[in-house]
Amino acid sequence: MSPAVKCLILLAVVALFFVTELIPLAITAMAGAIACGLLGLIPAKQVFSGLSDSTVVLFAGMFVVGGAMFYTGLAQAIGNKVVKMCGTGENSLMFGLMVVGTLLSSVLSNTGTAACLLPVALGVCAAAKIPASRQLMPLAFACGWGGIITMVGTPPNIIATGAMKAAGLTDTFTFFEFAWIGIPLSVAGMLYMMFLGKYLLPKAELDADQEIEQEIEANETSSSKMVVSGVILLAVVFVMAIGIPGVTLEMAAVIGALVCVLTGCLTEKQAYASIDWVTIFLFAGMMPVSSAMDKSGAGKLIADWTVSLMGGSPSPMVVTAVLFILSCGLTQFMSNTASAALLCPIGIAISKNLGADPKAVLMAIAVAASCAFASPVGTPPNTLVLGPGNYKFMDYVKAGTGLIIVCFVVSLVIIPIVWPFFPGK
Repeated sequence: MSPAVKCLILLAVVALFFVTELIPLAITAMAGAIACGLLGLIPAKQVFSGLSDSTVVLFAGMFVVGGAMFYTGLAQAIGNKVVKMCGTGENSLMFGLMVVGTLLSSVLSNTGTAACLLPVALGVCAAAKIPASRQLMPLAFACGWGGIITMVGTPPNIIATGAMKAAGLTDTFTFFEFAWIGIPLSVAGMLYMMFLGKYLLPKAELDADQEIEQEIEANETSSSKMVVSGVILLAVVFVMAIGIPGVTLEMAAVIGALVCVLTGCLTEKQAYASIDWVTIFLFAGMMPVSSAMDKSGAGKLIADWTVSLMGGSPSPMVVTAVLFILSCGLTQFMSNTASAALLCPIGIAISKNLGADPKAVLMAIAVAASCAFASPVGTPPNTLVLGPGNYKFMDYVKAGTGLIIVCFVVSLVIIPIVWPFFPGK
């Protein structure tokens, strides 16, 4: 059996466990990396190379910097302020929650942002006698599309960047490059929810017991620590954005994390707790698998097969559309990180096959992996609001499907303009 076929069989098994989650996602990813070594697809010394990848350090640092905002209460204070400015009308409240959800999740954890704003939304809905089911899903969706705006906003963005590095490509995505598609998608998403999506939301009332269940304990913190955590975040993002020579993204993130602990914005224990270890190990495990796909020829095999299915010589636009649909379909039922990790190496292989720049294809895969709007299990923010909003599975399908179509259309218009398939031609 050829190495390429072995790798494809392994990939199919990994995909099966990702979709079914019979075992934890991180264990599946790490087991996949170990299997690559045992099968001889990569050298044994490369099995755990993903853990030493600098992108893992970037992940961890930003998780801690974001965690400081939640532990100091700054993120919740921002949410309260925005809600107070927008008032308690259904439309204005929806707009305010979506704006703050979008902005916070662009640089913080999507899950943390949703968890922080959830009690704020519930409290205001109860006071204004507005059904919470009318506000919670738009909030969760905003946390999803907001993450697309920066490299650290959502795991698929970092996965796409890491896949380019793993494939030996030097022209990788920069920190704010994702904003070219993330901001238009956020604006389009808000317009959709304000003018069409809201009519597809249920009007289920929230009972008192559920409101109490969602109360999050507030840590007693000083306003000075809130200011410090906010300044640290802004400083880290500023340094990443302007690109100071000698200061990498990873260094900026870790320095920010260290300062957060040293200034007392959160304790060492809270810093460790802020890191999403599932995402860390999922990324670290899939890096060697991606490398194995490239070296064994499995990626090229899938690319050849996909291209032949699309007519032998498809246009890059068709490839981008097909991979967007595939990535979006997978992410409704499995981790967005896993979806991106599976498809990014395949996207790179197909791009090479066509002689096209892989940036457009990878951006489509990453964006689509964040469009988990049509199910409650595709992304944690959707799951968080399921119970408090009294939502059913079909509620997500009704409100989320149209949003996915909007994102698909916007992406196919903007992506080829910003990232041409054949630059310089």
